[in-house]
Amino acid sequence: MKDLLDQLAATQRAMGKGSVPAGEAYTIELRRRYEAQIDDVWDAVTSPERLHRWLSSVTGDLRVGGKFALDSGEHGEILRCEPPRLLKVSWLFGPDADAWPGTSEVEVRLVPVATGTTHVELIHAAVVEEPLFPTYGPGAGGVGWDLYLLALARLLAGRETADHEVVQQSPEGREFIRRSAAAWGDAHLAAGGEPEHVAAAVEATSTFYAPDPS
Repeated sequence: MKDLLDQLAATQRAMGKGSVPAGEAYTIELRRRYEAQIDDVWDAVTSPERLHRWLSSVTGDLRVGGKFALDSGEHGEILRCEPPRLLKVSWLFGPDADAWPGTSEVEVRLVPVATGTTHVELIHAAVVEEPLFPTYGPGAGGVGWDLYLLALARLLAGRETADHEVVQQSPEGREFIRRSAAAWGDAHLAAGGEPEHVAAAVEATSTFYAPDPS
């Protein structure tokens, strides 16, 4: 359990403002360091052979302008790819999402900060009219990204990565999710969220990702 909580504490979280082609957006921002060379981290976030071990299996035309799809349902277009420092994609989910292009984008930035250490910044921008936000707040996507970055840390450390569903169903994973949701609540408050809305969003997010097993 301590390892999971250490991993949770290793990430800095913030909620901010940005833009996407569809208009004004809010952002969920995650920043952390990995004890790995930048080329190794870049390979982990772009190589299909490694992506499936921490994110999801990916198919498609994996070049700038090409379309990709994950087994978990997310899909989009590769907007920018500047090895080994920058990857930007549109990020849509669900069969109806294609009717609303330009509403969600994910950008990953890598910076070497010391020998064998890489700073990773992930920014997910979603249009402010995004329907999940009123109920779940930034934790709607933030908890998912925390789980993914946990799996990425294990991969880069040469450890076996657990299935996301298995993690979410374990007592340790459920506690990780609850604390992740609370951390995103803190980020929401820091960005000016109303305390009552934030508290309700944290509860809804925790219930969604880790429902009562009974």
